[in-house]
Amino acid sequence: MSSPEQRRAGAPSSWEVYRRLFGYTRPYRIGLVAALLGMIVAAATEPLFPALMKPLLDQGFVARVEFPLWMVPAGLIGIFVVRGVATFTSSYAMAWVSNRVLVDLRREMFARTMHLPSAAFEREASGTLISRIVFEVTNVTAAVTQALTVLVRDSLVIAGLLGWLMYLNWKLTLIALALIPILAVVVVIYSRRVRKLNRRTLDYTAEMTHVVEQAVHGHKVIKIFGGYDEQASVFARASERLRGFAMRITVAGSATVPITQLAAAVAVAVVVLIALLQSAGDQTTVGGFVSFITAMLMLLAPLKRLADVNAQLQRGLAAAAAVFALLARPEEADRGTRRLERARGELAFEHVSVRYPGAASDALRDVDLRVRAGEVVALVGASGAGKTTLMNLLPRFLEPSAGRITIDGVPLDELRLADLRRQFALVSQEVILFNDTIRANVAFGSEGSVTDERIWAALEAAVLEPVVRALPQGLDAPVGERGTRLSGGQRQRLALARAIVKDAPILLLDEATSALDSETEREVQLALERTMRGRTTLVIAHRLSTIEGADRILVFDQGRVVEQGTHAGLLGADSLYARLYRIQYGNPQTGKGDS
Repeated sequence: MSSPEQRRAGAPSSWEVYRRLFGYTRPYRIGLVAALLGMIVAAATEPLFPALMKPLLDQGFVARVEFPLWMVPAGLIGIFVVRGVATFTSSYAMAWVSNRVLVDLRREMFARTMHLPSAAFEREASGTLISRIVFEVTNVTAAVTQALTVLVRDSLVIAGLLGWLMYLNWKLTLIALALIPILAVVVVIYSRRVRKLNRRTLDYTAEMTHVVEQAVHGHKVIKIFGGYDEQASVFARASERLRGFAMRITVAGSATVPITQLAAAVAVAVVVLIALLQSAGDQTTVGGFVSFITAMLMLLAPLKRLADVNAQLQRGLAAAAAVFALLARPEEADRGTRRLERARGELAFEHVSVRYPGAASDALRDVDLRVRAGEVVALVGASGAGKTTLMNLLPRFLEPSAGRITIDGVPLDELRLADLRRQFALVSQEVILFNDTIRANVAFGSEGSVTDERIWAALEAAVLEPVVRALPQGLDAPVGERGTRLSGGQRQRLALARAIVKDAPILLLDEATSALDSETEREVQLALERTMRGRTTLVIAHRLSTIEGADRILVFDQGRVVEQGTHAGLLGADSLYARLYRIQYGNPQTGKGDS
């Protein structure tokens, strides 16, 4: 996502943002039309009340009554009944449109987020993305609906009341209208200020969301290391920054109201003075004077709401600009057109290099290797040697800086992403489970319906079947957020079962047994060996005993493949692999530590 500075530098105008935002209401134009009609009817009833005052006073109190008395209360009740029905209709219809637009925006934002390049998730705080989708978008719908309601309804009310005022006394009305340019200047000045502050507030809201998310996910670390005060201090600073900008917005937004009211009060005072002078000269009637003053006073409420809505509108437009900035971000490249149902599993890396943005050196340097279909290849080496980088290139989580990668002789970028990723099943050290049932997690992402028999078979292969059968709810047992209801080893075995159910031709195992105890590891290792048969498998392992049976072992060092061979061959060569093995297990020839 673009930085706050970039967003501010290239920020679109309010009209451009609002026009694009309003486009989201097109599928729901019927509801919008119903809301607008309700607003028009409700607004039309406003001038009727002061209009009734003139004949009521002139004929009902001063002169002889020329109409039935019951018509006055009946007219008043009728006005408010019509206004109530119209107001309810407009409010309900606008809320319906608002919630529909909110759902559409969230769906579009979520879909775009899921299709962002993987690098975007690594370099950007997750709290920022969460804030955009969950919180900021609600301000957007306020701009579309609530602000629109005030703008349309109260503008019509003001127009109707001004029309009645012009009819009663155009001279007095023109005097009152002379103060409108002053109000317009005030609103424009404060609009710019409020929108700028709202952009900064959105940034600080995202920052605070990130702080909370970190604290929730890292609660065990905070507890064990006694980091309460430190995290509380971080949250307090983020909250204070947000509070400071919220108060600045309040000052900027609230200042428009007293200025507007003062200008209106001055206008009313001047009009009253002139009307009294006209009355003294028999230029107006009592009914006309009271009707005029009533309409003038009724103008204050919609003028106040129009002044108030500006802050809400600017907050919504600032949020909309942030939402559209997310929607404008490019999705991960998917230019491939070739289809691939099921690969044989032959992989080739042709002089592949990778350099991360901002890095001083390559993470992978001129890697050139072939992996035969059905071959089990282990990747070993120190942390940061390039093993995970190479594995992330296969499903195109990363793109090579140089060289190319093929699967069954076809370059990866010529394949559709969906077809390419269908060929892989991934089990990583960092197990990702969803807050759903065991059944849903094992069958996650599998094409078509997955029978319970297949799920039980996968759980059995992953040495998890007895655990699940012992649960009261069985396959319907919830795993909790991030699998918190399961142990670390159970979570990893559940991820193994998910990979087994997918039945992909290529397995990617990144420390897949790291969270298992020795006994369970041996059982899962046997299950993995059965699963690997007939499949191309790439295994990252720091525990070298788990890869002794690999067809080939690639040893990475500083982004290069410096050695390759079988376990026995590399040990016999007294190579880097032998030294790594000796560090873990002692003398590789005797299996005992050096004396």
